[in-house]
Amino acid sequence: ARTRDFARAPLPPMPSRRIAVIGAGAAAGGPLASRLRARSRRGRHLAVRRQASADPLGAGGVHGSLYASLRTNLPRECMGFLDFPFVADESSVDPRRFPGHQEVLRYLEAFARRFDLHGLIRLETEVVGVRRSGDASWSVSYCSRKLAGTDAGGELQEEEEVFDAVVVCNGHFAEPRLAEVAGIDGWPGKQLHSHSYRVPDQFHGQVVVIVGYNPSGIDISRDIAGVAKEVHVAIRGAPRNVNRVPATAHANLWLHPMIDCAEEDVSVVFQDGSRVKADAIVHCTGYNYNFPFLEDDEEAGVVTVDDNRVGPLYKHVFPPRLAPRISFIGLPFKAIPFLVFQLQSSWVAGVLSGRIELPPPEEMMQDVAAFYTDMGSKHVHPRPRRKHVRVRGVAGGAVRAGENRGVEEGDLRRGERQGEGPARELPRRVGRRRPPAGTSTP
Repeated sequence: ARTRDFARAPLPPMPSRRIAVIGAGAAAGGPLASRLRARSRRGRHLAVRRQASADPLGAGGVHGSLYASLRTNLPRECMGFLDFPFVADESSVDPRRFPGHQEVLRYLEAFARRFDLHGLIRLETEVVGVRRSGDASWSVSYCSRKLAGTDAGGELQEEEEVFDAVVVCNGHFAEPRLAEVAGIDGWPGKQLHSHSYRVPDQFHGQVVVIVGYNPSGIDISRDIAGVAKEVHVAIRGAPRNVNRVPATAHANLWLHPMIDCAEEDVSVVFQDGSRVKADAIVHCTGYNYNFPFLEDDEEAGVVTVDDNRVGPLYKHVFPPRLAPRISFIGLPFKAIPFLVFQLQSSWVAGVLSGRIELPPPEEMMQDVAAFYTDMGSKHVHPRPRRKHVRVRGVAGGAVRAGENRGVEEGDLRRGERQGEGPARELPRRVGRRRPPAGTSTP
């Protein structure tokens, strides 16, 4: 009953509404902020979760997943927002049609200046908690180095503010997802996730195994092949007899089926029985969706992350039982990311302004159920295993939306559409491919 009352409680008039946007990447600090500002000049705040993410392999916290050679795999024409084209001009640092990530950063900074967004954004601020407050608001707890005037090593004081609505745009390139390899705990070589990879120098003269061959795996394997003795790539769905990569690439780069096990003598054994003695394994295996700031609220229910499926979400954006007071932007993959961010942002801003009305919660839940029935009938989601992670603080139900199963890093970096799992077949061509659009993440 409390959840129903919370969802149906009227939002305050638009000019006085306070909205917390968690994140300040392309999804949050771009079209969403500009559209919320366009609706009203008052009552807008962006709380930015900006923290170094931990690496489960002990490589230390890093603030992003952009390696030095990363370029977009979408042309400029597809990378820009509809009202602010991504064009090369005199301020460009990389005028190519498929530019590097520094050029994408320049574009986003120019967008923020053009729409006067810096005043809305609280940098160096980590959101640590989001929970329901009273009958119709959200309490957001955060720590800010900037407000505290504290250096990197200092202790921060937690602060709290109340908002009428929360929009979650924290991205999903922060928590590395590792390959499950039998015997890996006793394997003595070096391991690294692509999240922490920047340049290939540390692999000079070594034998390196890459796990995964979606865009990031393709990029990084070729990067490392330029300095390593040998590079062996483990590919899901590789044919029985995998030959050396064609001469269009590196002569010291081989493709294999997936890893069967790792042994204490540094051997890595592949599923076809072949083996190599490797110095390092690099996991290009994607990320886990994670919302660590959502807190316990048993009455409200939960949004779940089930094997990287987030839900229940109406059209991958609104939890039916609490819409429109909380929403999610940027979850889909295998799409054109900036355009998806903009369309979702326009919808959320329209709903929060009262200009657009959502269906009743029951109808939204029925839509979610119908979506999964349709996807299941098409056998879109093979599920060899399940991993259930409870994410607390948002209303839930028996049906989950926002599907994203078994996501591999390459799938994510190429832009996103929920409802499809990782690529399972060897690419038709193993020659040169465009690098991934990794810079499109918040």
